[in-house]
Amino acid sequence: MSKTITFNELRKIKDQLPSGSIKRIADKLDLNEETVRNYFGGRNFDLGQSVGIHFEQGPGGGIVTFDDTTILDMAQDMITR
Repeated sequence: MSKTITFNELRKIKDQLPSGSIKRIADKLDLNEETVRNYFGGRNFDLGQSVGIHFEQGPGGGIVTFDDTTILDMAQDMITR
């Protein structure tokens, strides 16, 4: 099931993550840290990939559609703890 939020909402989630969260998510999912950063709007495709997420330009930073919300769900769980 896909999910859509604004890019600004996605960045707010990333900004609320506790220190070291990107590394913990990457380690748990056996991903490169840059791949997790790219999920949150990073653009380092030399070291990381784009996984399960699509960006579309527009107001409020545009919209982001997730095919796979695993990383987003883990991030939100880390924020609410």
